[in-house]
Amino acid sequence: MIWLVAGAGCASSARNTPNLPAASPVDVNPAADATFDEFEEEFGENTVKVADPLEGLNRVMFGVNDVLYFWVIKPVAGVWKGVVPEPGRVGISNFFDNLTTPIRLVNCLLQGKGKAAGKELDRFVINTTAGVLGFGDPATDRYGIKMSDEDLGQTLAKFGLGDGFYLVLPLLGPSTLRDAAGRVGDGFLNPVYYVEPTEAAISITATRITNEYSFHIGEYESFKEAAVDVYVAMREAYIQYRKKQIQSEDRPIAPNSGKP
Repeated sequence: MIWLVAGAGCASSARNTPNLPAASPVDVNPAADATFDEFEEEFGENTVKVADPLEGLNRVMFGVNDVLYFWVIKPVAGVWKGVVPEPGRVGISNFFDNLTTPIRLVNCLLQGKGKAAGKELDRFVINTTAGVLGFGDPATDRYGIKMSDEDLGQTLAKFGLGDGFYLVLPLLGPSTLRDAAGRVGDGFLNPVYYVEPTEAAISITATRITNEYSFHIGEYESFKEAAVDVYVAMREAYIQYRKKQIQSEDRPIAPNSGKP
């Protein structure tokens, strides 16, 4: 899933892009063991627990998202992949990464990561100019300035806010109460939010989602084949992934301390 690719280098979102899980259990497919082992190695063997009082509703939404993936998103992404050459799709991905710089920049500042915030600003200036509005990524290719992976959900976690309970959001997939609130906050930092008319903003977002999925067709299927209960596997993988993101760099900020 794309949210696993973003920042973790495994199979989002995501950066905060849709994650479309399934609702019904499937048998383990030995041919998919390698994929399952990759997830296990990436996220560790310890099961991460999170409250799931809405499991019944979440499983229903899980199934809805699964149908949408196979009947809408995957076919559209497949056509997009066939029509747009890979260099063009990479350029579009770079463009959206550059466009959403405010989300990462502000959250780096909120977490007291001044150096990372400076890198995000440097990346934006370099890629907007030398990278031609961000379609290129000379900041990484020429100068080795890598993009950070910060969002408001991580910021809230580093200030001591817990996951709350698990949620499966329409189209957006796995989340928690904290991360869902973070998505809302980050949305106001996304320039696409201010595009008028609303239909144009929706079209831009749909293009970003389709483009990102075009790079990862088949990964969700492999995940499903490797899981006994896909719903539980996706829930645990998501929570472990977010935990790793939050703990990957600086130690958590103590509540109200203002110190990294």
